[in-house]
Amino acid sequence: MAKIRRNDEVVVTAGKDKGKRGKVMRVLDSGRVIVSGVNMIKRHTKANPQMGTAGGIQEKEASLDISNIALVNPATGKADRVGYKILEDNTKVRVFRSNGEVVGG
Repeated sequence: MAKIRRNDEVVVTAGKDKGKRGKVMRVLDSGRVIVSGVNMIKRHTKANPQMGTAGGIQEKEASLDISNIALVNPATGKADRVGYKILEDNTKVRVFRSNGEVVGG
């Protein structure tokens, strides 16, 4: 079970985009994540008329290391650490370390 999953609301804790918030779009196997609207890069592409793609400069999100982001606790609105808890019915859930609430989503 991963501590950070797709569609989680996260905040960047280190780097040039420190403090920015966004949703996790993808979690890569290499321990990196892509967050919407964060770590934008410019990609210069050549036009390909056969595929119908236009040339120019495209902006897209680059990946961030998973250690440089943290989940946002909706109760406090701040970054929070995540732990695990096993409920009475033997299901493993993610919980916020500060208040012990179950992570929604």
